[in-house]
Amino acid sequence: MGYPTKVQCIRRKNSEQFYINFPLPLAQAFELAKAEEVEWTVVDKQHLILSRKVAPPDPVPVKKTLPFSKGSRSS
Repeated sequence: MGYPTKVQCIRRKNSEQFYINFPLPLAQAFELAKAEEVEWTVVDKQHLILSRKVAPPDPVPVKKTLPFSKGSRSS
């Protein structure tokens, strides 16, 4: 599934800047943090790659274990 996003342009007297908002579901999936540094790389006129310098570690899976009994006794 894609996330359509509009490119915004802010024009000032002496400059012009383009902005692209990062959709919230993607930011949450990537666990982006406020003020985190990322870098855009141009692949071609249709593709950009967003890279981060440091990614958060993958969560450690929690193993669920059943209670262990040395032997079952029936009374």
